[in-house]
Amino acid sequence: MIDFNTKILKIDPSTIIFDEKTNEVTFTDNETKKVLDEASKLLHESQVVAFPTETVYGLGASSLSSDAVKRIYAAKNRPADNPLISHISSINMIKDVFKTEIPEIYKPLLEKFWPGPLSIVLPVSNECSVSEVVTAGHNTFAVRFPKDKIARALIHISNLPLAAPSANASTKPSPTLASHVFEDLQGKIPLIIDGGQCNVGLESTVVDGTVNPPMLLRPGGISLEDIKKIGNGWENIVLGKKTAGQYEKVRTPGMKYKHYSPSAKVILFENFKDGNEAIIKYALENELDLKKIKFSVVTSKYWDKSVNDADVVIELGKSGDEIQRNLFAALRDSDSHKVDIIFVEGVSEEDEGLAIMNRLSKAASQIITKY
Repeated sequence: MIDFNTKILKIDPSTIIFDEKTNEVTFTDNETKKVLDEASKLLHESQVVAFPTETVYGLGASSLSSDAVKRIYAAKNRPADNPLISHISSINMIKDVFKTEIPEIYKPLLEKFWPGPLSIVLPVSNECSVSEVVTAGHNTFAVRFPKDKIARALIHISNLPLAAPSANASTKPSPTLASHVFEDLQGKIPLIIDGGQCNVGLESTVVDGTVNPPMLLRPGGISLEDIKKIGNGWENIVLGKKTAGQYEKVRTPGMKYKHYSPSAKVILFENFKDGNEAIIKYALENELDLKKIKFSVVTSKYWDKSVNDADVVIELGKSGDEIQRNLFAALRDSDSHKVDIIFVEGVSEEDEGLAIMNRLSKAASQIITKY
């Protein structure tokens, strides 16, 4: 692999203006256009570029080029049987670029949630131009129309659909700041576009309407409850498996292999409303002297920030939006303090909680549940 001198170029998203009727884009700052043109040139040279979306930072390459997409896998050290989501800048790209029709069941969902943090699974048509490296050999592929202005503008200017998993080293917490991307991928990619902190903080929700009943393959930025409210068949949506087997083929990222994990050991607590009680219980059962280790505590709805003997306490917030926005950054922040263990307060699995607990359960070395 080429050893790059990785550049970070900052863009103010307020300098990007979209005409929602024509999907044309204009800029109030020449520097913004200059950065996006540079990124577009790299993409057309089959290179990869990290860029912000409303969910997490993505590591993008042309969905139409197998050589380009292979560079994503190489930079992330990502298993090759893990499919990727393609990102578009208009719904028309599905028909015009991928030569694929949108099944009728998706239309009310897209009217409500696109552009936004929702990915849909589509059939691969005979004329579909998506790379087999993107689909990992499946007869389906996933597509998302991001809301983030920088992501949309980059796709629009390059006129390429972008395969873009999270821009982190494989297994590590997803990046919600450009600095997180640089920490993981410095020297492995040529360019990071810095658009500030991601608003949602967790990856997109992935749904499959090609099966009956439709299936939620990955919870994310759109809640299961919000999808069910759409009706038109979506009230019958069923949950897919949280984790796939070792030899099982998967249709969406995040169902296989270790994910979202910091270097420190993560202990996740369910149904404990008292942080001190939870941590002391764990320490006693594991014959652990808390004064002889360095640990952080990540709190959310109930735990008090004054946890006994904690070296670092990070508050995620009280609302579901705050918790999911700050989650991955908190895991990375804990690692930056070189702690041995991260004790995390779990949340209930309603609304945003389903996606939050999905990520935490995959990051955790151990889950302690109070019945």
